[in-house]
Amino acid sequence: MTNRRNFLKAAGLGVAASAIPVFTQAAVLPSNSKKTTFKFDFGVASYSLREFDTETALDMVLRCGVNRVTFKSMHLPLDSDKAAIDTTLALCNEKGVTLYGGGVVYMRSKEDVDQAFEYAKMSKMDMIVGVPNHELLEYVEGKVKEYDIKLAIHNHGPGDKLYPSAESAYVKIKDMDARMGLCIDIGHTKRIGRDPEQDVKDFFDRVFDIHIKDVTKAEHDGTTCTIGHGVIDFVSFLKAVIKLDYNGTLALEYEPEGKDPLPAMMESFGYIRGILATM
Repeated sequence: MTNRRNFLKAAGLGVAASAIPVFTQAAVLPSNSKKTTFKFDFGVASYSLREFDTETALDMVLRCGVNRVTFKSMHLPLDSDKAAIDTTLALCNEKGVTLYGGGVVYMRSKEDVDQAFEYAKMSKMDMIVGVPNHELLEYVEGKVKEYDIKLAIHNHGPGDKLYPSAESAYVKIKDMDARMGLCIDIGHTKRIGRDPEQDVKDFFDRVFDIHIKDVTKAEHDGTTCTIGHGVIDFVSFLKAVIKLDYNGTLALEYEPEGKDPLPAMMESFGYIRGILATM
């Protein structure tokens, strides 16, 4: 296996770095590497920053060298009125961060669905990362058509009775409107004993968003860890999404160390930069 230290060295990035160039499409990696371009962007799922207020969370996203985010409800409550949403959107614009989606949003009733789509519309989101109850899927499809906002169903691995895997969602929405899709969480995918790379390939026509994380082992009790410290083969995974011409977002969702996640988040992105620099 390629040594993670070499990746970090190739990226020219230390964990303590506080000002990294924003990591976007057609990113130019270190000067001693070839120019690497790709169609996807990187972002952060704001649950990673759940212990911080919205402005601080946005600043931390930028310190990771990315400028895309999906907001969990602690950073933009689902019941926010238009004034509160407009204030948050103005803050995102001021910081230069794109709010492209919201979630994970649980939908257990039609009222939950209605609220989620109104919230996404007012927030100018392209997508809701959601977990709708099975009996609500046709109702959700109607809202997707009405609002022209995509739904990306999130899998949660072992213990998730609704969508333990991407496949469990895919089989229910594959014949629905093309805006009904998936947010594949590769950590939960690995914990359930599936291959994240293969699932992205198999269900690619409905993959709208990907949550990236590493896990300590491919078992139900595997836990999230810094990317490069776990069991997911990110070299192979990144090669696959590049080959597939994936043009969505790879959003880091870092769950441990809620009160001090930034060092591990920055190291995770640094590790990925190192991988791309070697390609």
